[in-house]
Amino acid sequence: MAALQTAAALGLTRIGLQSAHAAEPAAVDNSPAIVIGSGYGAAVAALRLGQAGIRTLVIEMGGLWNTPGPDGKVFCSTRTPDQRSMWFRTRTEAPLATFLWLDVVNKDISPYPGVLDRVRFANMSVFVGRGVGGGSLVNGSMAVTPPQSYFAEQFPTVDTAEMYSTYFPRARSMLGVNTVDPAWFESTEWYRFTRISRKHAQNAGLKTTFVPSVYDFGHMQREAAGTATRSALAGEVIYGNNHGKRSLDKTYLASALGTGNVTIHTMERAKGIRRASDGTYVVTVDRIDNTGKVVETKEYGCTYLFLGGGSLGTTELLVRAQETGTLPALNASVGAGWGTNGNVMLGRANHLWDTVGENQSTMPVMGIDDWANTSNPVFAEIAPLPTGLEHWVSLYLAITKNPQRASFTYDSATDSAKLGWSAAQSAVSVSMAKKLFDRINSANSTIYRYDLFGSSSKVFADDFTYHPLGGCVLGRATDDYGRVKGYSKLYVTDGSLVPGSIGVNPFVTITALAERTMARVLVEDTAP
Repeated sequence: MAALQTAAALGLTRIGLQSAHAAEPAAVDNSPAIVIGSGYGAAVAALRLGQAGIRTLVIEMGGLWNTPGPDGKVFCSTRTPDQRSMWFRTRTEAPLATFLWLDVVNKDISPYPGVLDRVRFANMSVFVGRGVGGGSLVNGSMAVTPPQSYFAEQFPTVDTAEMYSTYFPRARSMLGVNTVDPAWFESTEWYRFTRISRKHAQNAGLKTTFVPSVYDFGHMQREAAGTATRSALAGEVIYGNNHGKRSLDKTYLASALGTGNVTIHTMERAKGIRRASDGTYVVTVDRIDNTGKVVETKEYGCTYLFLGGGSLGTTELLVRAQETGTLPALNASVGAGWGTNGNVMLGRANHLWDTVGENQSTMPVMGIDDWANTSNPVFAEIAPLPTGLEHWVSLYLAITKNPQRASFTYDSATDSAKLGWSAAQSAVSVSMAKKLFDRINSANSTIYRYDLFGSSSKVFADDFTYHPLGGCVLGRATDDYGRVKGYSKLYVTDGSLVPGSIGVNPFVTITALAERTMARVLVEDTAP
C-alpha cells in the first residue's frame, strides 16, 4: 500500500494526481461508479471501490493543489493571503475579523478558485475546503475520536463495539494519525500558548487532554530544529499546508489512484441527479474555469452513485432532486437534522506575565475536556493565534452539546438550498461556552477579549462553523449503512450522515462511518 501511495503521489500510476484535472477531461460518459466530492467520506469510497476493481469517477468542484505559485509554494500563508486563499472572493473572510478592533486580519485578493470557502446562510456561515482532498486541505488536523458513550447516543442503531474495534482503528491508520511527543511539547516555545491555557484550565479544576493529529509531528520537530521547511511553524493552516500535513491527497486519494481504477475530474460541480429508465443514475455537472465561468455542462452515467460532497453539497443535491422531481421517492427526512457541532470561538486576555509566545504552531494539540459534565458538556480546542507577535491572547474553539437542529429547503428562485438556522439556536452554544470559560476567567482573574470578531460587544463568534453536520442523517434519510431510502445503489458517505453533533472534530468519525458503509456495500450490493 505504501508503494502505491508513493507512486500515485508522484504521478507514476496510470492515473496520477498530476493528470487529474478537468482542463481537457477524459471522454468518459459512463462509469460503473461515480463519487461526488473528494473529502473524507468520498475518499474512502473511491479507494475501496478502486481496490474492488470497480472503475470509478470522482467529481470534484475545486482544483488540484500541486502547482507552486510565483513564491514557489502551493499554498499561501494565513498571515499573507493572496488569491489562492479563498474561493472566488475579492477579500479574505477569516474567522477572526479584527485585532485590537482594527481591520488588519483580512486582505483584498483577486477572485480565483482558492482553497477555502465560506458559504453564507441567514444567521450562519460554514467554512469548507475546495480542492482534491476537500476539508483535509484546510482543517487543523485534529484527529479526535468521540467518547464511545456519545457515539452510541448519536448512532443508537450502529454497533458501537465494532466501530471502536474495527472502523475507527482502520480510519486512523489510513489517515496517518500520530501524537505529539510529550517531552518536546513541554519544552518547545511553539506550544507555550497551549501550556498557558492548560495551566488556566487546571486552576479552574478542569482537565485537559492531548489530541491526535494528521500533521506529522516528526516533521514539525524538524521544522523547529531548522532541518525541514516550515509549514505549521510558518503560519500555514486555514489556507492550506505546504509540508507536514497528511491531507487526503497524500493518503486515501493517492492510494485510490494507485489502484488504476479511479479517475478524478476537478473544477466540475455536480448540480443535478436523476434516474434513467434503466435504473442507472445520471449526474449533471458544470465545468468551470479559473474565473468561475461555466465553460461546459455535461452528463455522466453510472450504476452506483456515492454522495460525498459534504453536509452542504450532498444535502443541496438531494433537496433539489426531491423538490424538482428528479428523485421524487426520497425520504421526508432529507434536509433535516443539521447542526453546527456546537461550534463557538472566543478569546481570553491573559496577564502580562502569562505570555503565550510570539512563535506558535498552527496545529492544535490539546483540548479542555469537560464533556462528562452532564449539566454543561463542552470540549474546547486550545487554538493558536500565530501573528508572529506577543499578544497575550488565548484562543479557543468550543464544541458544545447543543441539541438544536435545523433543516435545508430548496429555493427554486435561486436554485439553491436555504438553511433554517436561527440566532437563538446559536445562543444555546454561547451560553454553554460562557459557563465553562466564566469558570476559567474567575479562577485566573482574567477577562474575555472583545476585539476579535468585528464588534466591540461581540465576545463569542457564534455565526460560523467548521463542522457542518447532518442533512441526510444515518438511519433516517438513509438506512443504517448510508443507503439512501427510496433508491437502490445510491449512497451517502459524508458528514451529512452525522446528526448535527459528535462532540469533537468530526473527520475521523466521518471516515470510520464511510469505511463501515463500504465494507457492507461491497459485499452486499456489488456482487456479480
